[in-house]
Amino acid sequence: MFLLYNILLTLALPVILAVLLAKKRCRLGLLQRLGCLPKGLADECRDGRTIWVHAVSMGEATAVVPLVQQLKARYPQDRIFVSTVTETGKETVLRLLEGQARHLYFPLDFPWIVGRVLDAVRPRVFIFVETELWPNFLREAASRGVPTVLVNGRVSTDSFQGYLRLRPFFQRVLQSVTLCSMQSDRDVERIVSLGADPNRVVRTGNLKFDQAVGPLPATSNRIARTDLGLHPQEELFIAGSTHPVEEDAVLDCYRRLLENAPSLVLIMAPRHIERAEALVGAVKARGFVVLRRTTLPAAAEGSFTGPRVIILDTRGELALLYREATLVFVGGSLVRVGGHNPLEPAACGKAVVFGPHMDHFAEVGDLLIRQGGGLQVTNAQEMAETMGGLLKHRERLQQMGKAAYELVLANQGAMARNAGLIARILGEHSAISDQQSAQDPKAER
Repeated sequence: MFLLYNILLTLALPVILAVLLAKKRCRLGLLQRLGCLPKGLADECRDGRTIWVHAVSMGEATAVVPLVQQLKARYPQDRIFVSTVTETGKETVLRLLEGQARHLYFPLDFPWIVGRVLDAVRPRVFIFVETELWPNFLREAASRGVPTVLVNGRVSTDSFQGYLRLRPFFQRVLQSVTLCSMQSDRDVERIVSLGADPNRVVRTGNLKFDQAVGPLPATSNRIARTDLGLHPQEELFIAGSTHPVEEDAVLDCYRRLLENAPSLVLIMAPRHIERAEALVGAVKARGFVVLRRTTLPAAAEGSFTGPRVIILDTRGELALLYREATLVFVGGSLVRVGGHNPLEPAACGKAVVFGPHMDHFAEVGDLLIRQGGGLQVTNAQEMAETMGGLLKHRERLQQMGKAAYELVLANQGAMARNAGLIARILGEHSAISDQQSAQDPKAER
């Protein structure tokens, strides 16, 4: 099965390279992904004191920050690499983990590439986030005795159905994983159904609950409003991580809300900021005044008046700006994307509105609804009715925000549980390595 996988992968190499070259956010790291690591890295890692964390892109890299910080505190002598596959992921690592971890691009899953990279980096543990099952990499790591740990694991419905079609193959892949630490009971059931050893599967919760929560000082809030050019009486409707089609629904909703809330300003944060220019055109076509965050003048307070749409074409600001919101819609949920992170606005004490397609955050979405911190809508009309009702009933809006915040606090702890499990695995692995070295005096230390 691995032979067939590698034959198909090799045949697909020209297509893979063409796709990666075509995507700007994947293009810059291509040489590293082909195994061309920075000069001197292999010599530096010869001591075997390296922890490798793989976080795919910006969302996963952000989620894993508290865990990386905890690992660095526990193992200050170790170097920690955090790998991603995108430029946005790299920027997140450099911004949030400066001085604590270094960035690498994750290698393409060809055996000759991953073998070369593993021999250079020589990690004493490999930690990967949210079910990135790369068969050759995991197999090569296991063959070198490197423990592999899946953290914050989840198996979406689409992925689960796809993996099931190839269950015998992925059962082989999962057998090489040392530990699967899953977000929810549903994820535990699915990974076991795919062939993971139940004795190596635990439920530890969602790392994203452990991201920093709580209001910023009032001075920070004022700075954010000033940067956006807001008047004191103006309020924000933030639509975060949006996609095409649902952006039309957001604009329709905004137009209806303006009938009763003319001081409302809409911020739209497209999931992929390279779409910002196209979104500007779409907003203009609907007759709205539109501004881009990157072109707003510094200290722009009071520079603009009336209803308007601000396109958030920056990275790393959305989670902070949720603190300024009156109304919040989380995107990727009115279209079949699977939904994006509703915990960022919830952690800021905001009521969260989202669409029906929340498969990537199914348990979190259900919890928000059950605990009174979130509402689900199916279209622009429902969104406008729901948000209009919240504007009329401010006490309910505040109660929902409080419920959302308390939900985040109540579900924290996944980071500590994962850090403890990883520490135990590292301790066991070190004991085995020491035993093997004692039995073989020629073994390299």
